[in-house]
Amino acid sequence: MRDLDIRFFYFWRRHSFSAKTDKFLRFYTRLGDGYIWVLVTVFLYFFYGEEALFLSVKRVIPVILVSLAFYWAIKLSVRRRRPFELLKSVNAEVPPLDKYSFPSGHTMNNLAVGFTVFAVAPGIGWIMIFMPFTWGLLRVYYGVHWLSDVIGGAFFAFLSFWLGQIIFSLLLQ
Repeated sequence: MRDLDIRFFYFWRRHSFSAKTDKFLRFYTRLGDGYIWVLVTVFLYFFYGEEALFLSVKRVIPVILVSLAFYWAIKLSVRRRRPFELLKSVNAEVPPLDKYSFPSGHTMNNLAVGFTVFAVAPGIGWIMIFMPFTWGLLRVYYGVHWLSDVIGGAFFAFLSFWLGQIIFSLLLQ
């Protein structure tokens, strides 16, 4: 796995972006820090109504609690070092939000919430499934994650969504 991660990392890094595109992609990647959810909340309210917004919030709470529990338990157990720490020629070109690499939180936590939004409002939910994957891949490009961090994040996002929905259903009974 490590060899595949390193090969993908260098393959991806060989593709450079123009200065304008790079500036936009750095901004876009930072949306995964949580800022996007303000915009999603506004969209849900104006395009789907108050009921869809409140249903989304109620369904997201158990999902995000499960996701964060997995995230911190895995991060602190695995303690995987980031590319910029292991590869001498690499710098972190965007700020990492915590110390360890696996799993990608930008992918995991945002995708878990994205699955929930998709379940309530597919019209905008598909975007919230697409964006965390692109954030994860860009964070590989910027030297703070490995490809397997993104894949692992996606796996644990789905698991968090699934378990969160079970908890949500049990709370309704």
